[in-house]
Amino acid sequence: MKTFASLVLSALCLSAPAFATDAPKVAKPDLAAGEAKYTAMCAACHGADGNSSAPENPKLAGQYSEYLNKQLTEFKSGKRANAIMSGMAAALSDEDMKNVSAWLAAQKPKAGFAKDKENVALGERIFRGGIADRQIAACSGCHSPSGAGIPSQYPRMSGQHAQYNIAQLTAFRDGVRKNSTQMTQIAAKLNDREIKAVSDYMAGLR
Repeated sequence: MKTFASLVLSALCLSAPAFATDAPKVAKPDLAAGEAKYTAMCAACHGADGNSSAPENPKLAGQYSEYLNKQLTEFKSGKRANAIMSGMAAALSDEDMKNVSAWLAAQKPKAGFAKDKENVALGERIFRGGIADRQIAACSGCHSPSGAGIPSQYPRMSGQHAQYNIAQLTAFRDGVRKNSTQMTQIAAKLNDREIKAVSDYMAGLR
């Protein structure tokens, strides 16, 4: 004969909701599909392997997939304004963007070179130490001393075309690019010479 306590325990067990022990599985990116979509839509501007040869178009090979996916998503939503990229991203599904981003992240980035010998020392000072008297933080604090960046947080900058970086820093400073409050605040304090110097220095990092 069951005791009152055992009956209560049985009732609780029967009425308790069942919980799944396994977390829902997230589908892995399809790299083959990402390569196919990239080749069809992106390679003409960004290179067959993501290493753009045109200095106005960024190198994407080896960039973190999370960062790339975020940028594509924001081009599509309009948070990051660019007439060409907004049109391209509009044709991509969420799955396409994840696949393309993952494929690019798996590609090997080609090294770049600093070209401005006169300002390379200034660029290095800004990148590694910032400008203390103007409260400009060192770029290396977020993008790492080698420019490799920090996965899921800050993009890889090493080897990136100086011309592209100059355009982006200027866009942040002038309020044209608005999808990073942190970068807007930093770029707002930089003059043209400083932007050019640090952009060229990052191009030579490896």
